[in-house]
Amino acid sequence: MRPFLTATWRYLLMLNYEVDPQVLAPLVPRGTELDTWRGKAFASMVGFRFLDTRVRGLAVPFHRDFDEVNLRYYVRYRGPEGWRRGVAFVRELVPRWAIATVARVLYNEPYLALPMRHSVEMQGAEQGTRGRVEYAWKHGGQWHRLAAHTRGTPLSSTEGSQEEFITEHYWGYTPQRDGGCAEYRVEHPRWSVWQAEDATFDCDVSRLYGDRFVPFLRGTPASAFVADGSGVSVYPGTRLSEGAQLSAPAA
Repeated sequence: MRPFLTATWRYLLMLNYEVDPQVLAPLVPRGTELDTWRGKAFASMVGFRFLDTRVRGLAVPFHRDFDEVNLRYYVRYRGPEGWRRGVAFVRELVPRWAIATVARVLYNEPYLALPMRHSVEMQGAEQGTRGRVEYAWKHGGQWHRLAAHTRGTPLSSTEGSQEEFITEHYWGYTPQRDGGCAEYRVEHPRWSVWQAEDATFDCDVSRLYGDRFVPFLRGTPASAFVADGSGVSVYPGTRLSEGAQLSAPAA
């Protein structure tokens, strides 16, 4: 099957927070269940560069390179081959209104278009030089940001580790307006990961994500990583309940 979308995702900053499963439970798409690591549920603030974006092989002018920041959590679905580990989203931020509008109207993805900017200082980081990544967005008349420094060299995640749980997901799940759920596959090689330190998340959590997340996202993250990223392919989606094909958005 031909991908719906291809792109390169780079320098994925991931701040990971342990969250009460009861907070996430009402959001879980129908047909999936909350996924946990060692019995704990997590939500992650993720910022990254979305580069060389192409829809069915065609580049869209002024929409090839941009930032995305999202708040995501982890779910799983039992497919015919076994458990499919995936992600679902609370909110996805992009700087392009066209991307946000299409994703919301056609696919019910929780996108919001806001002014955004980034600072990526990763020269020499693969050899162990301390790097820094920051993603920022303007909301409610104020700039908010997600930032951290890298430490050491990037390493492939080990089986069963928290790094693997957070970074290695190859499915996305999206609730639909009629109560159904869309599933789409995301293909990419295994990523290497830097440990991150001096993590900063400066945001009006209540206004952007809701009061339910305030006690968790205003605390210290349980972990922080920066994944190197790679080329990705996003394949057309299907409805879990009906099997009808959809054109899946990027996530």
